[in-house]
Amino acid sequence: MYHLTQSKQGISTIELGRRLGVRQTTAWMLKHKLQQVMMERDAHKRLTGRVEIDDAYLGGERSGGKRGRGAPGKTPFVAAVETTAEGKPVRLKLWRVAGFTGQAISRFALSGLDPSCAVVSDGLACFSRVTDAGCEHQAIRTGSGPVSARNPIFKWVNTALGNIKSAITGTYRAISSKHVPRYLAEFEYRFNRRYDLASMIPRLGWASVQTPPMPYRLLKLAEVHG
Repeated sequence: MYHLTQSKQGISTIELGRRLGVRQTTAWMLKHKLQQVMMERDAHKRLTGRVEIDDAYLGGERSGGKRGRGAPGKTPFVAAVETTAEGKPVRLKLWRVAGFTGQAISRFALSGLDPSCAVVSDGLACFSRVTDAGCEHQAIRTGSGPVSARNPIFKWVNTALGNIKSAITGTYRAISSKHVPRYLAEFEYRFNRRYDLASMIPRLGWASVQTPPMPYRLLKLAEVHG
């Protein structure tokens, strides 16, 4: 628990195995069990107030492959950041989706956003479906490229996305697409408790004994996503 919660950039199962003195497969199982606890712990907690939302991908272009949305090797997910009235980040929500469709965003909103949310997006059409959860929606078209990423209106969701990608790509050689939800859940869990690192370990321990067991055969299966 210490290694997963106190490592800012995360820790690979190879490195975890070395530190614990166990085989990589054992370290993988331990890590994924704890990631599962993190995912289930935050699954039903909803963001409130002002929320910045954006689309993103894990993975990258393969040699000779298609670029942009729909490119092979990329896993799509939604990032949403709750902010204060002063524009400070409060909590983060990460949700893997099958694609950026209205149906997928509707599921995300109904599960992860309180009806009181005032959602700000970059104008991607599917984000209008956050209104299915009773949320207000403001679309601000930013264009594309580095300039759009520096738009101050989306400062914290863009900052979070940059940190997520740096942490994951810098720590892991590769992540199976079917297990992406757990890796996102680990980052989300640490981010949402970043101001109280000391209590993170006992809180995770308590959550672990409250979460139903997850045997290895189930850990290997694909996660359900929007």
